Amino acid sequence: MAITSAIANSFKQEILVGTHNFTASSGNTFKIALIKANASQSGTYNAGTTNYSVVTGNSDELANGSGYTTGGNTLVSVTPVLDSNTAVCDFANTSWSSATFTTRGCIIYNDSASGDPAVMVIDFGADYSVSGGTFEIQWPTNDNSNAILRIA
Repeated sequence: MAITSAIANSFKQEILVGTHNFTASSGNTFKIALIKANASQSGTYNAGTTNYSVVTGNSDELANGSGYTTGGNTLVSVTPVLDSNTAVCDFANTSWSSATFTTRGCIIYNDSASGDPAVMVIDFGADYSVSGGTFEIQWPTNDNSNAILRIA
């Protein structure tokens, strides 16, 4: 089982039909759900991941409790902009406090749209653990070379 960081193929088509709106003040609600440690996963997550229920259907989301709530955190979106010829989207950093868990990656999905469609999956590159502390995801610089979500 594995996670490969990728924008979901289904997302690419869904943006063309208006499924996703990242506008900060009036757009959709996007969430980030954490995926279990690598050895505990039963599914494979990559560009073919179509929605949040793929993760829950495989029982690969972290369990509710120990500082984590199933469904994940709501992301605070920053309205997309153009940086040179690349559209970029950013989120405010997000964290889980008083947390005790191990995670390998995450799925970002649109909680407002029917079926909770996937935006992307992210492999953290290794299992990361926290014990009674804060687990924080810090997004990269929001520019055409680094933004977590960019369309060139």
